[in-house]
Amino acid sequence: MAVKTAVIPVAGWGTRFLPASKATPKMVMPIIDRPVIQYSIDEAAAVGITDIILVTSPGNQAIEDYFRPSPDLERFLEWKGDQKRLDQIQALSRMANISSVVQEEQLGLGHAVLTARSHVGREPFAVFLPDDVIDAPTPAIKQLMDVHLHHGASVLAVKRVSDTDVSRYGIIDAEQTAERTYRVLRLVEKPPLEEAPSRLAIMGRYILTPEVFDTLEKVKPGAIGEIQLTDGINALLETQAIFAYEYEGTLHDAGTPLGLLKASVILALQRSDTEAEFRPWLKELADRELG
Repeated sequence: MAVKTAVIPVAGWGTRFLPASKATPKMVMPIIDRPVIQYSIDEAAAVGITDIILVTSPGNQAIEDYFRPSPDLERFLEWKGDQKRLDQIQALSRMANISSVVQEEQLGLGHAVLTARSHVGREPFAVFLPDDVIDAPTPAIKQLMDVHLHHGASVLAVKRVSDTDVSRYGIIDAEQTAERTYRVLRLVEKPPLEEAPSRLAIMGRYILTPEVFDTLEKVKPGAIGEIQLTDGINALLETQAIFAYEYEGTLHDAGTPLGLLKASVILALQRSDTEAEFRPWLKELADRELG
C-alpha cells in the first residue's frame, strides 16, 4: 500500500542547544537558510507524501507558523519585486497538508508516535526523526517505501556504525534477505558493545504498519518513564515480519550544535549558490589557522 502520511516528532526540549533553544525550538534552527525540520518535509513531499503530522509540545507554535501562509511578508516581497523569495515562501504552505497534535508530556518517542494515532488511521505511515538529515540521490524514505511495497511490512532505516558508536543507537539482530535488505529478528536499545547483535543501527526513518499503535499502547514505560518505539516494534515482531534497509546516502546528525555546524558546512559546499564563494573562504581560513 502506498504511504501517504508521515509523523514527525518535534516536541523535545532541545537541551543540547540551550540556551538558544529556550526561545527558539531546535527544529527551526537553520542549516544555512532552511530550518532543520524543512529537510524532512522536503524529503516527504518529494516522494508523494501528502499529509504530515507534527507532534509538538504545548505552546510551541513556531514550527507550525513556519509552514503557514504569511500574507504580510508575501505582499512585501511582491512589492519589492523579489519573485525568487516570494516563490520560496509561498511554496512552504503548499508542500503538503501539515497539521499538528500536541504531546502533553514528553514520555518518549514511542509515546510521541502513539499521540498521532487518531490522525494516522489504519494505514501504513512514515516516521521521520528530523535530527537525522539524510542527503541521498534517492530520498531515504523512498528507499524504504520500495521495500515496504515489495513485502507489505514495516521497514526500518539502518546504517553500519563503528564499535564506539554502537551504544548510542538501537541495534538490530537480523538475517540478510537481499542486497541491503534484512529481516529483523529483534531490536536492542543502546546495547553495550559486547551485547550488540550486529553493527546495524536504526536511523531516523521508518515505515510502520498501523498495528504498531496497538503494541505501543501495551508497552510499559521504562526506568525513566518513557515509552520506547523500539519496544513497540519488538512487540510487533510477534505477529508481523519487519524488515530493515541499509539505505544509500550520507547522514548529517543535526541533533547537536557541532553536528548542525558540520551539516551547514558540508551542505554549503554542495549548493551552487554558496559553494563558489564559501569554498575558497574555507580554504583560506584553514590555511590561516593551520599555517
